[in-house]
Amino acid sequence: MAATVRPAIAADAAALAGIYNHYVRDTVVTFEEEPVPTAEMARRVAEVQARWPWYVIDDGGAVVGYAYASAWKMRTAYRHSVESTVYLAPGVTGRGFGTLLYGALLSQLERDGLHCVIGGIALPNAASVALHEKCGFRKVAQFHEVGFKSGRWIDVGYWEILL
Repeated sequence: MAATVRPAIAADAAALAGIYNHYVRDTVVTFEEEPVPTAEMARRVAEVQARWPWYVIDDGGAVVGYAYASAWKMRTAYRHSVESTVYLAPGVTGRGFGTLLYGALLSQLERDGLHCVIGGIALPNAASVALHEKCGFRKVAQFHEVGFKSGRWIDVGYWEILL
């Protein structure tokens, strides 16, 4: 069975939390430092989907990744810009799932009339940089030592794509 991209549903929350919590616990990719309970993940999905898309990739009945859009900034003049987020389960990277997720997300955002999509990447992260650039994003900024996790300072780069 081929992997499919579909909108997230409430029943996906445990799988989404499992994917995300790997990055919380074992990496500096996210600056969140405490694992997210399933109920909180379900709340986040519902909150995002009230305004923007949240997609999952289902590989043979298992959710192995997700991508969503959220507010870039809260001021009204930013209403045509969003931040994008994509996470894949460990062990499924390099199979094109990130590209599939971004394809669905960017297409929907364009249909919804969004203009600018911004992706923030904790650096270094060659795989995420490659995914964003493959999908048409270009680097526009880098902030130095803006996060502190796992005993070290972390830079964050920003990539954007205009739809």
